[in-house]
Formats: sequence, C-alpha cells, structure tokens
Amino acid sequence: MRGLLLTLTVLAQTSPLSPSLGASPASASPTPRRRTSGSQVPLTPGSAISPGPTPATPGSKLSNFQLPGTSRPTASSTPKVLTPRPRPPSSLTTRIPGSSTSPAPATPTSRPGTQTAPVPRTPSPGPPAFRDPHTSTPRPGRSKEEAKKEKAKPVLRVKVRLVKKKKVVVKKRKKLGPTHPSPGNQELTQDPEPGCPPLGLESLRVSDEQLQASSSQSYGLGAHRGRLNIQSGLEDGDLFDGAWCPEPEDDRPWLQVDAGRIARFVGVITQGRNSIWRYDWVTSYKVQFSNDTLTWWGSKNRSNGLDEVFPGNSDPDTPVLALLSQPQVARYIRLLPRTWLDGGAACLRLEVLACLLPDPNGLFPREPQLGSSDPLDFHHHNYKEMRKLMKKVNEQCPNITRVYSIGKSYQGLKLYVMEMSDQPGEHELGEPEVRYVAGMHGNEALGRELLLLLMEYLCLEYLRGNPRVTRLLMETRIHLLPSMNPDGYEIAYQRGSELVGWAEGRWTHQFIDLNHNFADLNTPLWEAEDEGLVPHKFPNHHLPMPAYYIMPNATVAPETRAVIDWMQRIPFVLSANLHGGELVVSYPFDMTRTPWEARELTPTPDEPVFRWLSTVYAGTSRAMHEPGRRPCHSEDFSQHGHIINGAEWHSVAGSMNDFSYLHTNCFEITVELSCDKFPHESELPQEWENNKDALITYLEQVRLGISGLVLDKDTEQGIPDAVIAVDGINHDVTTAPGGDYWRILTPGDYMVTASAEGYHSATKPCRVSFEEGPTPCHFRLSKTPKQRLRELLAAGAKVPPDLRRRLDRLRGRGVRTGGAGS
Repeated sequence: MRGLLLTLTVLAQTSPLSPSLGASPASASPTPRRRTSGSQVPLTPGSAISPGPTPATPGSKLSNFQLPGTSRPTASSTPKVLTPRPRPPSSLTTRIPGSSTSPAPATPTSRPGTQTAPVPRTPSPGPPAFRDPHTSTPRPGRSKEEAKKEKAKPVLRVKVRLVKKKKVVVKKRKKLGPTHPSPGNQELTQDPEPGCPPLGLESLRVSDEQLQASSSQSYGLGAHRGRLNIQSGLEDGDLFDGAWCPEPEDDRPWLQVDAGRIARFVGVITQGRNSIWRYDWVTSYKVQFSNDTLTWWGSKNRSNGLDEVFPGNSDPDTPVLALLSQPQVARYIRLLPRTWLDGGAACLRLEVLACLLPDPNGLFPREPQLGSSDPLDFHHHNYKEMRKLMKKVNEQCPNITRVYSIGKSYQGLKLYVMEMSDQPGEHELGEPEVRYVAGMHGNEALGRELLLLLMEYLCLEYLRGNPRVTRLLMETRIHLLPSMNPDGYEIAYQRGSELVGWAEGRWTHQFIDLNHNFADLNTPLWEAEDEGLVPHKFPNHHLPMPAYYIMPNATVAPETRAVIDWMQRIPFVLSANLHGGELVVSYPFDMTRTPWEARELTPTPDEPVFRWLSTVYAGTSRAMHEPGRRPCHSEDFSQHGHIINGAEWHSVAGSMNDFSYLHTNCFEITVELSCDKFPHESELPQEWENNKDALITYLEQVRLGISGLVLDKDTEQGIPDAVIAVDGINHDVTTAPGGDYWRILTPGDYMVTASAEGYHSATKPCRVSFEEGPTPCHFRLSKTPKQRLRELLAAGAKVPPDLRRRLDRLRGRGVRTGGAGS
C-alpha cells in the first residue's frame, strides 16, 4: 500500500510575516485544490495552507489536518478561490522526495471515485497558524486588545515535507538459456513480424554484383541467377538457368547478398530450382551476417543460444518464408545450405526481407528517392477494400463514374467494373469504348493496383481541371476491370506473393490461370480433330490463321464466360490486359500457325497497328527503358524495344488477345508490367510512376485511324452490323447498333468499303494523317430492290408501280424462258 508520512518542521522567524503571505480566518474553509502535474506546491502570495480540514491522499491514514491554535470551520464558511501567483521562495515549497520538481498542490485530492470523510482532531497549544495581518476580524472569545497583541507576535513559518512510500514490484522473468550477443546486433526488437520490404532480388533493385557465392556449376547457374521466381530458358545448361547451384565438390556452399549499406534483416524467402528437366532444392539452411565479410555471426535460437536451422523447400516452386527469431543489423547476409534433396544439388532462389537503415555520416552512396507525389491510396487491396475504394471514387466523381458488375466468380464474388465517361451508363454515338483488364492470374497483383490507382487519378485530375484528362473522359468511354480473378487474388493476398502456386487441380484451373480458359472455347486444330468438331468460321478474317474450333459443350470458368459476354456486348475498340513477371509488351497472334512449333512469328494482318500500339506503351514505360537494367529472366527484350509477337515468344492456345481480334472489333495487347508479380506496398508508388503516363497514352491511341457512321440513304438511320473493309488488310470490323464504327489504322491512304446485307456497297478513299484525332469517313448506303420488296411485303404496304413493272418484266422473261424450254 501507498503510505504518507507527514513531517512538520516549525522554524522560528525573527522578522514579521510579510503582509502578502497569510490567510484570513474568515476565509479559512476546507476548499480542496486541483492537483497539478508535479509534486511541488508553491504557496502563492495571497494564499496559505488552509487551517481547516484537508482531503486525504488515497492510502493516507490522516484524513484531516488542522494546525494548532486555529478554529474549526463551520458549515456556513464560504470557500475562497485561490488565484495562481508567481512562484514563491523555495523555503515555502512542499516537496515529495523522488518526484519531479514541477508544481503540485499542497492539498492532495482524492482519487476519483474515492470518498474521504474528515476526522476531527482536538486543537492543542502551539504556535499560531499563518494568517493575514491585514485582517481585523477578531478570533472568537478574545478581545480586540488581545487580538492586537497577538498580531504583534512573531509569525512562524511551517515547512511541510511529504514522503511517499513506494511499493517495489519485482517481475519474475522466465529463465532463458545461454545467449551469445552478436557484434552487429546492437538494436534488436522482439517483434517477430517481418515489417520490412523485400531487398529487391526479384525486382532487380539488387544488382548482379551484389550477389556472390562460394562456387557455381556454370555461369547460367551463378549467384546472379539466385533470385526469387527467376525462370530458366528452354534448355538446361545455357546461360539462363533457373537458380544458383554450387559445384558438387563444394562441401560448404553459401550464397551471399550485399545490401549495399547497413540494413536490418528480418527474414528470407527461398525456392528451389526452376527447370523442366531436374529437381533440385534445399531442405534446410543456416543464416549468417557480417559487416566486413571477414567476421561472421549466425542467427541464434533464443531458447538455447545455438545457431538457428531453418526449414527449406519441399518442391521447386513454392516460396517458403523464414523469419529470424531476432532481427540482425549488418550489411551482408549469407545462406548456408545444410541439407538438400537426395540425388539433387543445393540449388535455391532467394529473396531477403530487410530495412535499409539511415546513414547520417554519408558513408554509403545515396540512393535515388523513389515514390510519387500523387495523393493516392498506395497499398494492396483485398476484395472488400477494392470494392470500398471503387465506391469512394464513384462518390467523389458521381458525374463521370459508374460501378457495375459483369458477373460472378466461381466462389460468388462479383466482377466489378469502373466506367468513366462524361455520360456513364450509355453508349454515345461516335464515342469509342476502351478497356483495361487486370488480375487474370491471381498472383499477379500489380495490374490490379495500377487500375485502382488509375481510377483514383482520373477522378482527382478531372476535379482539378486537368485538360488532358478532361478531354480523355469527354471523348472516350473507359472501362476498368481491376480483378478478373478475385478468387485467386484472395488466396494470394492471404498467403502472400506467389503462394497461389500451392493450389492444384481444378483449383488451379479455375482460379489461377483464367487465360487458358479461353482455350476451352478456341480449341486448337490438333485437339479438335479427335473430337470431330466442325471448323469455326471467323467473321472478321479471310486469310489462313491459327486453326481454332469451337467446342459447343466446353466447361468454361464463370469468370471467363462473363468476360466473353462483356466483350461481345460492348463495342470495344482498344484494350490491354495487364500481367506481371516480365518487362515486355506482346501482341497477337499468340498461337503459332505451325502446330508443332513452340515459337514462330505469327503476325496478324494488322501487324503494323499492333507494333505501333505495343511501342506506344513500351516507349512510355519508365521501367522498360531504365538504363542498365538487366533482363528479368532469360530473354533480353530490350533488343527489340520491349515488344514481341506473342507466338514468337511462346505459343499460347486461345489467348485473350487472339479472342478479341478474331471475335470482336477490339485490338488488344498484353502488358507484362514488372519482374515482380506481387511487389511490396513500398514499391507501389514507384510502379505507379513507371506506368502512369503509359496507361494514359495508350488509351489516347483509340483516336488513331478512321471513324464514322454508316447510314441508310433513305431514312438516315444507322445500319447495325455493317462491314467496314480496308483494301489490302484482310481483317474487317463491324458497326455498332447505332451504325457508328472505329477502325484503328496507322497514317496513310486507304480505300475503305462499307457493305451491309440488303444494301449496295460503297467505297471511298480515306486518309489517316499524323494529326491527333480520327479521320471522319462516313457512308450512306442504298437498299437493293430485293431488300425494298422484302420490307414492303413484310409491312403489308402497296408495291410501287415502278417496282411492280420491274417484277413483271422479270416474271415474263422467266415464263418465255420456260416455254422455249418445253
């Protein structure tokens, strides 16, 4: 318990009390004073210790204190408000040993909720209390003469010393085993959570020179290949294998990473070797640290003080996270494999979790500041957070935005789309439709976040009056689908980057890789022949192409079916689907024309257009043109401007790009945004800056080419499904229900023909210039006599005389021909 020892020390004062120090007996009342922040109480001029009852301090046995020679207050006593004054001399100050020196009231207050009753005490003879010498009110039972004599007596000062008894609490701590302090581990925290971003092995922020190893089987298996999620080439033993592997004779292998400066290491992520021919992975390893590569210390087990041995991998591709029991402060980190797969090699791919510490002395080179000045929401959003963000944008810009759903996923999550236009919710005649699609693969999260950031940015810049954004929204109808595969992303979001790969079987087919579900509708020739299917006739193509067949009863993921219906319902002109894992833009065709070829250049009739569109995005992406940047995996796409034909890269049956080109009017490309499929939140601002201008510039390319209306010459009504053909390009587009169309073309002169069933076709020249904006190219078509007759007969109208005479001539000619023949 807390106790209070009250010590009264009475000191005689030879000089009379100053008139400014004293208390009026008439105002002596038990007025409790509010406690201040400290433990000192200055006795201010015009105030004194109350000669009446004083509230007790909690735990004190003395509830009331009254100096001798004073009268007890009555119930009718009126409290006097004490006004704070300048601080008095220290001799008039009450102190509590061991406390701070800040002021506190001399009269302690009770603890809230604690009641203290005054305990009366019998007055005893003693020196007079403090009083106001200017007060003339006599004390009860004394004459005026006695009062005057008493006034002339010396006044004594009282020094009160309050001593608190503190209760010492000793916490029992669990006895730990022997520990060995690490020389570079001066600032350790007990929080086992990662808390630090990846150092940058996967995203290539860590250069090849920062990776070293005890040995390597070959250059293609060198330390620079020991990066998380790195992919091998088609052949083992080349310069681009999928891991670091030491020499078989190396009995103490290690892989070392130089952080470039002092860092706080909190964990590592490991994978096995990426190969289609071998199985190699590390099953256990140790971790060491150093500041100079000469003195090394290990990560210690906190229970026994021995070196920690971390569990490794059980398959080549699943990332395994290991957190250090205590974070370590050092510059270098080294992994030492202990055991590995029987019959295999100690191969691994690695990512390090570390926070770079401040460098106040400027000993290390200053890194460039990464980030963005845009006030956007830079963090990874799960499904609920994504929906909340889209709702927030819609509420901020209700006049230009609309959120709608195109269907549901396998697990019932809605596929939300953000529409942005000056007239959301309706197709405006002559206004092109464009779209971005992201999240096709659940573990590729960057595209999802970029589209969420894009809708935020467009809304904010529209409100600010940005002319470029305003024009884009006024002249274009934009659709943003941030998550085509929400089920797969939720798994990735919960388990971390790349952990979606743990799923197997139908789970993988349904959620991880929806891209290949388009192949269920576009089955290749060599697979369809066994099923006895009939070749599908492509409405927009005439030349030989990759042979696709439609499977009528194919099992298709609901996400894929919803997207296909969406693509065919809205007359999209331009699109891009966003992926991760590389830095390249690919364009159709994505499937080789020769079935047995794994790689083959397979261009579309619109090869110049697709190369233009791909170059526009690649040329405005900062990451794709960063000087000195090494390839993500095994191919250096910088030699080709970071663009490539999809089939020349690797053949994919039934891709989204091919489906858009063959079944709709839309031109679509695939953008591989980053080497890292699931970048850390701290990297999102820089990734946004890398792609912001490219995302907007690509949308503006919908203005390239020709556009116009195909109208009925008699009624001036739009003709739906009219075919727009360009001489020399065997790929046609069709008009929307209102008769409007858009045809992306590179600058040049073209002969364009418009035709429709029941109408005479019309051809006219159209020139596409380098000036911004599409070239108007309108058509008015006349109906054929046969079509006019059909419409009249269907309406039950009277046949015009000229048409009747023409029909009679045709009939008479047929009768004469029949008579002669008989």
